[in-house]
Amino acid sequence: MLEVVSFPTAAEAAAAMTPDSRFLGGGTLIMNRVNYFDARVKRIVHSPDPALRQIARDGDRIAIGAGVTMTGLIGHREVDFLTPAARAVGGPAIRNMATVGGNLMAPHPYGDLTVALLALGADLRMADGREMSLEAFLAERRGLVQAVLVRRPDSDALRFRKVARVKPKGVSVMSMAAHLTRAAGRLSGARVAYGAMGPTPLRVPAVEAALEGASLDANGIAPALAVATEGLELPDDPIASAWYRREVAPVHLRRLLLGEEAR
Repeated sequence: MLEVVSFPTAAEAAAAMTPDSRFLGGGTLIMNRVNYFDARVKRIVHSPDPALRQIARDGDRIAIGAGVTMTGLIGHREVDFLTPAARAVGGPAIRNMATVGGNLMAPHPYGDLTVALLALGADLRMADGREMSLEAFLAERRGLVQAVLVRRPDSDALRFRKVARVKPKGVSVMSMAAHLTRAAGRLSGARVAYGAMGPTPLRVPAVEAALEGASLDANGIAPALAVATEGLELPDDPIASAWYRREVAPVHLRRLLLGEEAR
């Protein structure tokens, strides 16, 4: 029997979560399981806490509630830098429902928004008050997220690209994001993340190391392209083979880094 419970605050909802509970945000993930009678889901937990649906300044960061939808992100003046990634999530009907928190939990090959947040070095505020890095959260995906905390990047510093066989809303063959910070005209501390290239969105240390101190031009990024998939265990799935992902990753990484238009 499926139990549905609601709590006034996210903190209370988090305290009520059990291993066979799932939190209901937009429903794009959990309702699929419910409709197919997933025996692992015995309890649905919900909260109307306004903090889950707000976008607000938080010191030098922006707090994006986990219940904010992709549609709510698109064009919002505080987080307009996330519009390309939010637009990459499904079609209009899905974007009206899909939430930031749900995207953090989305299984392979989904989670395009999370790729951009990972490149930005986002932190998470959990419903129990703890803060942790998004990278640490993705290693276990436990706990109820209240908000994503992110600093606004400089103009054009964040770049995002989605590769799909069916456009504009197909499932990702791969997605890529790069936060390209510079010092004295050279790349410094760049962060690069991939989606659909592993069990969760992930950073690419070999590419980041190759970009350190490089110029942002074809010659400067060549070493990064040479190690585009180094250290990764690429998935084979019905969408694309590991071989195909390995072959095309350098092509799309070059286009991402140089800011070339999608084809």
